[in-house]
Amino acid sequence: MGAPPRPPPRLGQHFLFDPGILGRIADAALLGPDDVVLEIGPGKGTLTRELARRAREVVAIEADRRLAAALEAAPPAPNVRVVTGDALRVDWPRADVIAGNIPYQITSPLIERALTPPRPRRIVFLVQREVADRLAAPPGASDYGALSAGVQLVAEVERLFAVRAGAFRPAPRVASALVRITPREHPVARTPAEERGARALIRAAFQRRRQQLQRVLREAYGLDARQAAAALAAVGVEPAARPEALSPEAFVALARRLGTP
Repeated sequence: MGAPPRPPPRLGQHFLFDPGILGRIADAALLGPDDVVLEIGPGKGTLTRELARRAREVVAIEADRRLAAALEAAPPAPNVRVVTGDALRVDWPRADVIAGNIPYQITSPLIERALTPPRPRRIVFLVQREVADRLAAPPGASDYGALSAGVQLVAEVERLFAVRAGAFRPAPRVASALVRITPREHPVARTPAEERGARALIRAAFQRRRQQLQRVLREAYGLDARQAAAALAAVGVEPAARPEALSPEAFVALARRLGTP
């Protein structure tokens, strides 16, 4: 008889073990010796160990109780503190950098939370490759959408490098890539109210991404054709343009003109 099958990973986890890639991810965080790092989903602590070598402290949030207990029993480094719980529910400490090989099924809400003020200096996440492409896509690109525009309102995004499936155990069925998200010192929106207005417009626009912007404004904001054309003309946007043509700056300018829908 052969060896018994391995139990499936819990909570959809795929553990990254390639030491070269782990080092590159930690290097991408650009850590200093006084930095506090919040790590999401440390798993078996392989990335945690690399982060701890470069930072003052790592606070690691792990949802899997068995993995969290193992990390607490044998910490990857003395400067690691483990928090057991769902990263979308537990309180987050103030951190200079947020990092992690994050669960792909909750990537968007984790990024949203990571970018909620007070924002860290830097975010380094290993995500599904298609998500990385969307996050970093510029206006006009086929991958540019609500996620791209929403994140780029408040941060700059770099897609750094791809990670092969064989670097994980067990290997995932999707490709991965590392992104570095750097919150802007001066966000595109000047006030929280402007940011809320821009986000509402982004959601409304990309829910209708096949439509021309003039029609988007008529349906989402109750404008007639003349009013919609005038609002777009005031910010230098053609009525026939589609949502993917608008930069974050254009979304803010148009939202400022429109007010709350």
